[in-house]
Amino acid sequence: MQNDYMYQLLIKMKDGDQQAFHAMYDATYQDIYRTVSFLVDHQQDREDVMNEIYMQMWTSLANYDTNRPFHFWLHGLVIRQVQRFRVKSWRRFRIFERICAFSREESYWDPPTALMDETNQMISHLIRKLTDKQRAVIIFRFFHDYTLEEIATLLDIPLGTVKSRYHAGLQALRKNSRNLPPERMEKINDY
Repeated sequence: MQNDYMYQLLIKMKDGDQQAFHAMYDATYQDIYRTVSFLVDHQQDREDVMNEIYMQMWTSLANYDTNRPFHFWLHGLVIRQVQRFRVKSWRRFRIFERICAFSREESYWDPPTALMDETNQMISHLIRKLTDKQRAVIIFRFFHDYTLEEIATLLDIPLGTVKSRYHAGLQALRKNSRNLPPERMEKINDY
């Protein structure tokens, strides 16, 4: 049912229907925001990346192949926008020589119902300790249930690279997860 609804929205969006775009935005926002929250540290930066994702979705909709899964295509847009954001941030960092661009402000969470309890906050803190490359693989594997092959396609990197990032990320999570409740530890150690 959900896929049929999304497909109908896509058809209407390709015809320029802005109401369909708003409905698509409402249907996908929480999932995309959760992913971006794990990949981008600061709230204002998350907002900027979210805006860019949905602007690119609207402008590149004509290029979308309706025979491919929509969420896979949308997560590809997320990855590309996060990568563009990081490149822009690095340029700013170098140009302004660390003057205010990265003044160490405390990162805080404010996701819309995605990470409410204390355990989830502990897990999100552990995920934040991973490298950006490891974090992307772990997020797509555990929060979006992509296979390692799909992640390789999505990130446009070799499968072996995905596997090494995946295993290094799991190892780092295991190493840093000593304070998690036992049931959460079992979940991490199962992998």
